[in-house]
Amino acid sequence: MEKTRTDAIEAAVFRRLLEHLDSRKDVQNIELMNLAGFCRNCLSKWYVAAAEEMGESVDYDAARERVYGVPYGEWKDKYQREASAEQLAAFNNKNT
Repeated sequence: MEKTRTDAIEAAVFRRLLEHLDSRKDVQNIELMNLAGFCRNCLSKWYVAAAEEMGESVDYDAARERVYGVPYGEWKDKYQREASAEQLAAFNNKNT
């Protein structure tokens, strides 16, 4: 498969992942981290890094808005819940 075609498919998959995450605002970042080892913020950091690798400068807040679909503060105010003691314990156990 040609690189341009592969890139287009991968871009479509990324857009679909963002759509899926947008449809699952009930899934908290700590849950994603505990189960999958990455979260929306990780995707934002990867977006910034990929842009830099291609010679583009993308601000982290702009990347988070791309991933979250709205400014991060707005998403956090509307959808982020306080992490439970169990979630925090699981996160800390994986990261020690």
